[in-house]
Amino acid sequence: MLSILLFKLKKGILIKMVAQKLLAYLSFSSLRYERGGFGGGAGMVNTRWVEESRDEEDWSKPTPPNERLEHELFSGSNTGINFEKYDDIPVEATGNNCPGPIENFHDVDMGEIIMGNITLSRYTRPTPVQKHAIPIIKAKRDLMACAQTGSGKTAAFLLPVLSQIYTDGPGEALQASKASGQQYPISLVLAPTRELALQIYDEARKFAYRSRVRPCVVYGGADIGQQIRDLERGCHLLVATPGRLVDMMERGKIGLDYCNYLVLDEADRMLDMGFEPQIRRIVEQDTMPPKGARQTMMFSATFPKEIQILARDFLEEYIFLAVGRVGSTSENITQKVVWVEESDKRSFLLDLLNATGKDSLTLVFVETKKGADALEDFLYREGYACTSIHGDRSQRDREEALHQFRSGRCPIMVATAVAARGLDISNVKHVINFDLPSDIEEYVHRIGRTGRVGNLGLATSFYNDKNSNITKDLLDILVEAKQEVPSWLESLAFEHQHKNSNRGRGFGNFVSDGYSGSYGNYGGNYTQVDWWGN
Repeated sequence: MLSILLFKLKKGILIKMVAQKLLAYLSFSSLRYERGGFGGGAGMVNTRWVEESRDEEDWSKPTPPNERLEHELFSGSNTGINFEKYDDIPVEATGNNCPGPIENFHDVDMGEIIMGNITLSRYTRPTPVQKHAIPIIKAKRDLMACAQTGSGKTAAFLLPVLSQIYTDGPGEALQASKASGQQYPISLVLAPTRELALQIYDEARKFAYRSRVRPCVVYGGADIGQQIRDLERGCHLLVATPGRLVDMMERGKIGLDYCNYLVLDEADRMLDMGFEPQIRRIVEQDTMPPKGARQTMMFSATFPKEIQILARDFLEEYIFLAVGRVGSTSENITQKVVWVEESDKRSFLLDLLNATGKDSLTLVFVETKKGADALEDFLYREGYACTSIHGDRSQRDREEALHQFRSGRCPIMVATAVAARGLDISNVKHVINFDLPSDIEEYVHRIGRTGRVGNLGLATSFYNDKNSNITKDLLDILVEAKQEVPSWLESLAFEHQHKNSNRGRGFGNFVSDGYSGSYGNYGGNYTQVDWWGN
């Protein structure tokens, strides 16, 4: 009997202790930090804020800091920003009652949380697109922005959108989610590729640090079950590829009834990839608020007729923002075009890699998946640490390749066009077009992987008879960006323009820009220092 009484007494004390600890834990913070599943369900580990907030909490006030998460989000550095040259980029904003640009982030009220995260991100001042887009979005105007790739577009829409969410709070979306079990994001960002979606998501996590906003990401090619479980823990800002989002909507996992902010990033690329039916299904044929009731922002590197039609259908009294010449390349990128016969490309590539050094991050573009695998094997046999990325690779393989490239373990990455858009790798020093693309817009997007956000970069393109269809456009791009133009390219462009039958053959022994004779070797009076501009 005595032992039973002692057991009950100990049990009562234990229960009391557990209850006290649980009460103290719950009162410490309205948020708890845990390590959860990766948004894409790719088997990776990612840090998460898990929401336990009450509706009446002030979303504009920062939550307690977390040193481990802060280190993970902000440990990267922003170096090499060439703002002096960057500020020379022309910007034109057209539309009724267009808000004026800001000169620094303090010129517009974005709240305590955003300003703290800007400081942690080591952003010193806004880029040209941010100077204009942030006040336009803060004024709750629809926006169609055409800007050079790598211009800081992601922060240009995330900063003001998140700032407004912090100010306004969740509204009815939170209660609707609790009542139905379906997630109702307040903001939706559509992106064409898995890689770009993940990069936007990573930026959203930075600017959502110490807030009650929980970003999520969904995209094809990954475990949908894991993505659903991730969504079920709460989603206020959703980054998605169109196909996977339609799937989630049809499964009843996501509703867009309370989506106040819609962003279409790289809209031209989404149309190029055939996503227009899915985009229109998401925006026009479901429960998303109509234009005028929501705020819509479209970002595109080019402004073809198809994008103009989409802007007309989706935007209400929008402001058109052009940063630099629409469809142009950045002057931060030194562009070199060299004549290289198909049979000489591999040896010439080795010369370039030796000239820039094996440790410089170099992105090599080819036209085919088979070509990517073959070139990776060749470089590996030549002793180069390299990797490759293309559409036939699994999502896990693609993410591992990107990780190895970003970290510098494999400083050379061979890629097809699947990687040409949206990759935000700040320290890519050299882009090489081993195979030139068939259209000039793809060329612009490829070389835009270097020279990002004011950093200086180099782009080298191998040209021969196969590339005659883009000769004139390529010449125009070089002239527009104030680049050195090879005399032979000018001659070819002139001949093509006048429909001359001579398509540029017989250039095998010309001397231009320090190159002569066989293009597997450097000839003439060439020196590395002169050619590379160092």
